[in-house]
Amino acid sequence: MAGRLGMTRQNLSKYERGERRVLERGLLTRIAEAYECHVLDLTGEPYSPVDEQSAIAHSAIMPIQLALLDCDFDDVPDQPARPLDDLARGVRDANRQRDFTRYEIAGRDLGDLLTELQIVAATGDEAEQRRALTLFVEACLVAYEISKNLGHPTLGVEAARRGLGAAKRLGDPAMLGFARWYYALGLMRVGAHRRAAASLARGIEHMEAVADPSAADTLGTEIYGLLHLTSALEASRTGRADVAHGHLAEAQRTAARTGERNGLMQHFGPTNCAAWSLTVGVELGEGAGAAERARRENVDLNVFDSPNRVGAWHYDFARALAQDGGGRDMDAIRHLDIAARTAPQRLNHDPIARELVMELDGRARMAMWELDSLRNRFGLNVD
Repeated sequence: MAGRLGMTRQNLSKYERGERRVLERGLLTRIAEAYECHVLDLTGEPYSPVDEQSAIAHSAIMPIQLALLDCDFDDVPDQPARPLDDLARGVRDANRQRDFTRYEIAGRDLGDLLTELQIVAATGDEAEQRRALTLFVEACLVAYEISKNLGHPTLGVEAARRGLGAAKRLGDPAMLGFARWYYALGLMRVGAHRRAAASLARGIEHMEAVADPSAADTLGTEIYGLLHLTSALEASRTGRADVAHGHLAEAQRTAARTGERNGLMQHFGPTNCAAWSLTVGVELGEGAGAAERARRENVDLNVFDSPNRVGAWHYDFARALAQDGGGRDMDAIRHLDIAARTAPQRLNHDPIARELVMELDGRARMAMWELDSLRNRFGLNVD
């Protein structure tokens, strides 16, 4: 087994005994593949809610699942749907609340929105159908992210798959590229890297022809850049550093031409490229070196206006510093604490974040209130 993972038996034994924690998703996937099990068999997701907001957010999972599995565009329930303007406001608000990691609000009406959009897409006139399909693709992103981040990544893949089907039915290049993008992210989350890479490659090929940074509407170009960023992440998790850096470079060239944008609440631009570069560096095991490069970028996190992205930045900073083996743990704890306070619903249910808390706690030479607080907020109350 150690040979299949490319590590010594001694190191594998440390992972098995919990003396060393899995802090990179690429390693988590390789371990699952080596043991011929699902990633969820190793992480034990979903975790029990640790606060009232999380408990409310979890209550949205079943309505999302029913909306995705109990009807489709060829078989919708016989019930009325709200006017499209009302549905559009609901989707946009849900996406905004998702970006603020307020899943208890983002998911509150999401099941009904998904169902009613399918009804309009099946029964409305052509213009109504196209608008409903466009909104459905965006709503499926919200369903994907809530499901995945609350510990139901397989349902997240189903949400992304349904979004991709709607985008194909719609035929709009930008929305199709957008759906391919988050479908690939969903596949990566469950370890399906081969298919994720294929979806990303297909998306880049199609979007390259329509990406125009000088156009009045740069959404297609933003999606093209996001596809390259995610391709860099996928390559980093499968150990292909040169490929990862090549995709990062193309995304950065694209961002330099678009400037800071926020199509569909995805924040593509130079700042987001810097954030993804840090994530890629962590997955490549570059440790504090990745953090120092990110620090030199002098990133202004206020550009995001997004707890989701700000929390991710501090979380990846913490992971990068923790890879140093203990010398930068105080800084790592500080950044992890900021991340968990900024985007609690995203972080508290993340298996790698939980591993990071336990890794830092296990290396601490004395009791620390900051670690006690993190353990409590993550529901990791151990002596």
